Amino acid sequence: MNVLRAERIKLFSTRAPWWCSLLAVAAPLGFTLLFFLLTGAEISANVGNTQLATGVGRTVALVLAVLAATSDASWGTLRLTFQAVPKRVPALLAKGTVVFLLCALLGLLAGVGSWGLASLARPDANLGLHSAEDWRLVLGQTVTFALTGLLGVGVGLLLRSTALALTLVLVWTQLVEGLVLLIPKVGDDIYQWLPFYAASQFAGGDFTRSALNLSPPLGPWGYLAYFAAICVVFFAAGVITTDRRDA
Repeated sequence: MNVLRAERIKLFSTRAPWWCSLLAVAAPLGFTLLFFLLTGAEISANVGNTQLATGVGRTVALVLAVLAATSDASWGTLRLTFQAVPKRVPALLAKGTVVFLLCALLGLLAGVGSWGLASLARPDANLGLHSAEDWRLVLGQTVTFALTGLLGVGVGLLLRSTALALTLVLVWTQLVEGLVLLIPKVGDDIYQWLPFYAASQFAGGDFTRSALNLSPPLGPWGYLAYFAAICVVFFAAGVITTDRRDA
């Protein structure tokens, strides 16, 4: 418990995590409110559409997780942590746990908040949570945000450099996954196996499937398992690598 408490204190000792947390929730909520206020009858008001902006929040949560992992190396506190906790793995697992739980909370706020604001903006629309799929779309943000946090910590531990890790995750999420679609013949097939497309298939927030009429090879829960496996592999790789090299 002391290790968890120490990681929590370290995480919130600077302003960056606070700002990232605020933005990870505020950005999806703001976009959703504007979307439902400004769009007319030509856009279907359904539960799935309340989660269209949650991908933005996941990207910010990814940035938060990377910063949480790389800041120790940047500020030299990683060495102090390992002096206090000679067995490195518990300290690294504690960091992952703290980020995982924080990102889960952010996902819950983003998912439920987006749905709630949409319901207030369009009280005439049928946005009730009537089915298991509706509940999955809203509460599923909790799971995908949390797993994204693990992924970010893993990437940060592997690369250690804040600039390099942030460049990698932002280029991947904002550029690479979209550009894959431009690859002739096989672009659509590759795209359906990319990690953040997988996350969106479980918890919504993806325009591409309907726009391109894609037929995903997995169902929502299969995609969740696939995304979780990717996140856990990166996190485990980061922990193992950090445990074996110099602080």
